[in-house]
Amino acid sequence: MPTIVPVSDLRNYGNVLEKVSVGSPVYLTRNGHGVYSVRDIEDEENFQKAEAMIRLMCELNAGIRSAEEEGWISEEDFREHFRNRRNERR
Repeated sequence: MPTIVPVSDLRNYGNVLEKVSVGSPVYLTRNGHGVYSVRDIEDEENFQKAEAMIRLMCELNAGIRSAEEEGWISEEDFREHFRNRRNERR
């Protein structure tokens, strides 16, 4: 459950940080509107992993759409493409 506190509570930032835990961020407000969040580093790492997974899924979906519109390539062409790329880097 998130905790919502005004930014002015940061004067006693120790008290604010005590309220932060995994799955329970603290949202800081200014004039009643959310402006910042403070969350546990484990939550941040999980958020970054989820973001990366979403980007990967989007790229995979784009590739599938492209293949359906432009046609699929053979497995041998696929392997050859990456062999050439690996050789270019050497």
